[in-house]
Amino acid sequence: MLFVVKTVVYQYKICHLRAKCYLYMPTLSELRPEYELLFSTCRVNAVKQTEINAIVSKIIANQARYLVIGKPLGIPWHFVGIVHQMECNLRFNRHLHNGDPLTARTVQVPKGRPKAGNPPFTFEVSANDALVHIGYDKVTEWSTANILYLFEKYNGFGYRRSSIRIPSPYLWSYSNHYTKGKFASDGKYDPNLVSKQAGAAVVLRRLSELQAISFGDQQMSRLREIRDLGERVRYAPNTVHADAMRLQELLNLVGYPLQRDGKAGEKTSNAYREVSRKYLPGDPRRGN
Repeated sequence: MLFVVKTVVYQYKICHLRAKCYLYMPTLSELRPEYELLFSTCRVNAVKQTEINAIVSKIIANQARYLVIGKPLGIPWHFVGIVHQMECNLRFNRHLHNGDPLTARTVQVPKGRPKAGNPPFTFEVSANDALVHIGYDKVTEWSTANILYLFEKYNGFGYRRSSIRIPSPYLWSYSNHYTKGKFASDGKYDPNLVSKQAGAAVVLRRLSELQAISFGDQQMSRLREIRDLGERVRYAPNTVHADAMRLQELLNLVGYPLQRDGKAGEKTSNAYREVSRKYLPGDPRRGN
């Protein structure tokens, strides 16, 4: 399926959260439609599926540890776990701020953290400092869109520069939304460099697909309804059915433009596969 995402471009201004963030800080309301569309249409690259599954398994295995960090701050455990993957490659001897060793204060941006205490730091102490320093302990909305916004904010909005304009690999690497382009280091962008790290949104999507986490927001409710309803809708290109029409309505709401005719044909089955990884029951391509 082809679709177009309108990327919002912002004026230049130095932001001190991360060195790669050179723009005015966009708001969640400006980016929410983009995040919801990209997340609902996100597909993990098949060749990366095994690697993604291994990452997700490690995050789930350390859920208790992430809960100890996140729960007092009101931050979901899986958010802490995914940031841990992005910044530290799931190593517990690194600062959550940026992956620097816990044997000293951080050297990379943000420098000199934590300010209190003396090294070596425990992972929990450093992680608490990282999340409080960026203000995530004040966050009250943990919808899918805001989680994606907070991930991108953590790394920086530099990929929204007018000279770049690509979906951030920090979110979308290893998915159908990203091909190439990456900051080789803070402030140095290489349009041909390919990220070798799974994106935060892709890991989040896989956790959701495995039902290790759930979301209360409207978009996730729609995706769950699509997956449930789709298993009751038979592939029937020439027959009108009320459930098929409802499925088409839901698929339209998450970014798949379909004619709402109640006929569950090839296009409806293709769109359902984008969300569930399966064609509709009865579709010859499903193999059952």
